[in-house]
Amino acid sequence: MNHRSFDALGYYKILSHIAAFAHTDSAKNTIHAMRPLQEKKRIEQLLLEVEEAMRILQISSSIPLHTLDDIASMLDQGKKGLYIRADQFGRVISFLDHCSKLKRFMKNKVTAAPVVSSYAASIEEMSELEADISACIRHDRIDDHASAHLAYIRRQKSILLDKLRDYVQALVKGKKYGPYLQERVVSERSGRFVLPIKKEHRARVKGTVLDTSASGSTLFIEPIECSEKQEEISYFQLAEEAEAERILYELTEKVLAHEQDLHLAMEVMHHYDVLFAKAKYSASIEAVVPQLNEEDRIDLKEARHPMLGKQAVPLSIQFGDREHALVITGPNTGGKTVTLKTVGLLTLMAQSGLPIPAKEGSRVAIFQHVFVDIGDGQSIEDNLSTFSSRLVSIIDILRQANNHTLVCIDELGSGTDPGEGMGLAVAILEQLYEKGATLFATTHYSEMKSFADQKEGFLNGSMEFDLDTLKPTYKLVLGKSGQSQAFDIALKLGLHPALVEKAYEVTYQEKKSFHNRFAEEKLRSADYQNQVTINRYKHTKPSRNERKRNPVPFFTQGDNVVLKATNETGIVFKGPDASGQYIVQVKGEKQSISHKRLSLLISAAELYPADYDFDIIFKSKEYRKIKKDQSRKHVEGAWLEEEEDG
Repeated sequence: MNHRSFDALGYYKILSHIAAFAHTDSAKNTIHAMRPLQEKKRIEQLLLEVEEAMRILQISSSIPLHTLDDIASMLDQGKKGLYIRADQFGRVISFLDHCSKLKRFMKNKVTAAPVVSSYAASIEEMSELEADISACIRHDRIDDHASAHLAYIRRQKSILLDKLRDYVQALVKGKKYGPYLQERVVSERSGRFVLPIKKEHRARVKGTVLDTSASGSTLFIEPIECSEKQEEISYFQLAEEAEAERILYELTEKVLAHEQDLHLAMEVMHHYDVLFAKAKYSASIEAVVPQLNEEDRIDLKEARHPMLGKQAVPLSIQFGDREHALVITGPNTGGKTVTLKTVGLLTLMAQSGLPIPAKEGSRVAIFQHVFVDIGDGQSIEDNLSTFSSRLVSIIDILRQANNHTLVCIDELGSGTDPGEGMGLAVAILEQLYEKGATLFATTHYSEMKSFADQKEGFLNGSMEFDLDTLKPTYKLVLGKSGQSQAFDIALKLGLHPALVEKAYEVTYQEKKSFHNRFAEEKLRSADYQNQVTINRYKHTKPSRNERKRNPVPFFTQGDNVVLKATNETGIVFKGPDASGQYIVQVKGEKQSISHKRLSLLISAAELYPADYDFDIIFKSKEYRKIKKDQSRKHVEGAWLEEEEDG
């Protein structure tokens, strides 16, 4: 397994989506560190756990999980000789409470999830520790009744504070300090009572300055009369802090006494956090647990790429029983690359113990290596071209591939001379196949289709294209290569069959008639035929009297017509004459045919622009050359004779 393949297939993005369902940072880190496994029993165990977790989520979507990072840091803090603070103990109580809830929650799920529910049973009972902490800590502070001595200290301190507050209030209202006050209020600074004295009267008030106002015009002074009472309060304050510290150390020791139990509980909580994050993600993509095999067999039933969700067209493929190499053809944006990514990514997910978005009964093979070469992969830092960069990647794949390797290569041999690229593609596929690798490759080379048909162990496949809508269906068809789709599309869009036949001959070095296919394509669509008729009337617009006087149907030069007797298609050259005969070019020959034997297929107005030169269709190449030359200048000895009409 390698980073480049993981990145190209979107494996890391899947892990990020799963991690988003986790509660704790430690669980998120564990998920991001997940990698595909190769041990079948271990993978099956992981898949079983996720499947049970998904069943639990169907019963209850709220799992009592708790954060773990704080608990671990508190244990480390206690082992260093530091006490756990009162506000931290609040989180310890919360964790212990969640452990109890988790045990009770899983106890009721034994029937639905026997394996997953058993983990909670390993959490030790720590209700006594929870009770001890709860008796001393309340609202993130030490309770007054955590000890009898603490209760006495706080009660005495409270009495002294009340007395001192009353005394200071009396000083504010009295005459002794009244004239020197900035305002008649009692303030506190650092837990001590002070009077707001005007700066110019500082010498008249005996006491300690504890603070000044922002402007400096007011001094906050603790009067000397309050110092003795304040010292007594400070004594109880120190006693309170000492007793609180003793209580916290005592509670910390009790927590450390359960350190092993707490670590076990954290491990279980962590495992559940990771597990239910997987289960929640799997449920969100409607995933199922696939069957695993080590015989390189792949059987995906209506599988979907998880990143595409419900927008994905289901992929069904049964592969690996006899053939171990699939060559996929089809138009651009037809779904070839998505097919490769779906097969590769779902393999990685299954080997990571993750259910896959497919139907029940899907099977996935376990591979030692999954290699992918998709996209341009241009290496800027190495200053390599697209072709060079991809070739470097493929050479690396050739070095490492073995009989337990899945290889997915997109547009093998592209980016260079077509002839040389095709030769390299064939050689590379043969070498990978000889090494026993399972291959998925996409290509545009027609020679590759023939190679896959003839080579034992290879299978052709194509991405289906809907000629009615002129859009890809994104469905994979096995055992069939995509032949001449460009020509079918051209016919559908109205390109003249003669031009399509010429293009086919240039491409495949053989002749093939497209006239019948052109006729069938148009005739089988009643809606299209009706539209042609409507457009035809719009074009000619004959008057009612003209239609009565001239029952002969009106065709114009370039109209595509069907010969009713033979179902052949032809092109109107000229006519009609007085007897209703038209000159029609059929398969390159001009014939005189009665209007009664013709029906309109598609009008010239729909096929050609207004200024189209019909000599391209009806005249020979030599005729057109002489005509073109004479239009520019007189050509001595060249005679332009009208060619025979039929």
